[in-house]
Amino acid sequence: METPTGRSTRRERALVPVLVFLSAVVAVISSLGAPMIPTIAAVDHVSLAEAQWSLTITMLVGAIATPVLGRLGDGPDRRTVTLAAAAVVVLGSVLAALPLGFWWLIAGRALQGVGVGLTPLAIATARDALPTAASRSAVALLSITTVAGVGLGYPITGLIAQSFGIHAGFWFGAVISGLALLLAVLVLPPAKHRERRPLDVPGTVLLSLALVGLLLVLSEGESWGWASGRLWTVAALSVLLLTAWIRHELRTAHPLVDLRSLRNPVVLSADVAGLVAGVGMYLLISLVIRYVQTPTGTGYGLGASVVVAGLVLLPFSAVSLLSSRLVPVLTRRTSSALVLPIGCGVSLVSMLVFLLARDHLWEHLVVMGIAGLGVGCTFAVMPGLIVAAVPAQEVGSAVSFNQLLRTIGYSTGSALCGAVLQAHTAPGQLLPADNGYRDAALIGCAVWVVIGLTTIVLPRVSAAAAARNGVRVDEELMVEESIAVAGEGEVPVLRAGAER
Repeated sequence: METPTGRSTRRERALVPVLVFLSAVVAVISSLGAPMIPTIAAVDHVSLAEAQWSLTITMLVGAIATPVLGRLGDGPDRRTVTLAAAAVVVLGSVLAALPLGFWWLIAGRALQGVGVGLTPLAIATARDALPTAASRSAVALLSITTVAGVGLGYPITGLIAQSFGIHAGFWFGAVISGLALLLAVLVLPPAKHRERRPLDVPGTVLLSLALVGLLLVLSEGESWGWASGRLWTVAALSVLLLTAWIRHELRTAHPLVDLRSLRNPVVLSADVAGLVAGVGMYLLISLVIRYVQTPTGTGYGLGASVVVAGLVLLPFSAVSLLSSRLVPVLTRRTSSALVLPIGCGVSLVSMLVFLLARDHLWEHLVVMGIAGLGVGCTFAVMPGLIVAAVPAQEVGSAVSFNQLLRTIGYSTGSALCGAVLQAHTAPGQLLPADNGYRDAALIGCAVWVVIGLTTIVLPRVSAAAAARNGVRVDEELMVEESIAVAGEGEVPVLRAGAER
């Protein structure tokens, strides 16, 4: 590997594998609670709604920690921040693994949520520390690893929990997170020549409260009731807080997230795509997992175990990782500006296959393989576009914001699946009718059509607006330059567009 010194040391060669391992561990741990919710409810003698908090609390803390860690990581203490966050994940894993009771498990899962913010720090580290030829592929691989890790976490933790109990699953998380921390201590380089800036505390508080409210609405809507007054009150307050946060961020000198970067059509397209693609991705994953486990006595479903349902996601992980190799080929053979809509088109195909063919296990394997290709291509290109379009001192914050939008998309997709299937569940029945899956798949198709069109139209609309302001813009050239420059080392700041 080429390095700034011209020679590759063992520590430099290990950087990319360690960053990828750290991101994969975070993704696996964040999904630990999902396949074990019924087991947690049985072992700790709590309701399914209470057991669901083993997943909800991780998302809530992760949503708050991601922008904060991203901003702190843009300063000179990035290595310290990364190691401290990784240590918190290890502590949380141990607390969740110890048989201390349900609420200690919830506390441990909350601490594990801090790890969600580690991937943007890893991407910022790769951007600064890697040699010119390696930065682009490393950033793409790190972005995909967060997606692939979900597909790996479900079968692994499901198998461990089924064979050895829920505490063994969390001990597995403690071991791999401890190993990731040790490797990070040995390999992570310091962040040099970074300006120290104050943390936007008011912005952090406003965003935290708004996100807690929004994610509570999405995750608890099914149990609270989508028409309940409590849900709509929390939703309204969250929107007001979010509005106040946006107003504050645009006025403060040192914002938690530089929202002005959204004026750049490249950044705006990547962020909108991250949010909506997250919805489509988790909608399909949730549908497949529930359908595969549905007893055959209902007239549909495969009656598979939680382990088999998790294994169905393995093609998703494998193909999404392989797509990091495909993206450079796509950019050379077509156009960089077409990578996002192509990925959305492939994801649309996966949803159509689920809609038309879901009666056999192999069909679900094909569906998840196609979905892995589409989501992998979509998510692989996003960080590269953002990294090339913002100043170097804003990379951690900008990528963290994109990761935050993905997390909100994941929660929305999961909640959307639950809401649609619940609407097709007859009174007194536990399971929905088969046409619930059909309608949810149709909604998923609409989601991918919308985001595919958005990734085509939005850059052109932004370019037209810039042109009206006296700047002649070629949005395709701008995207191509963003990706090409991200791979060749020099990273300019792209304004409203690239002038010819």
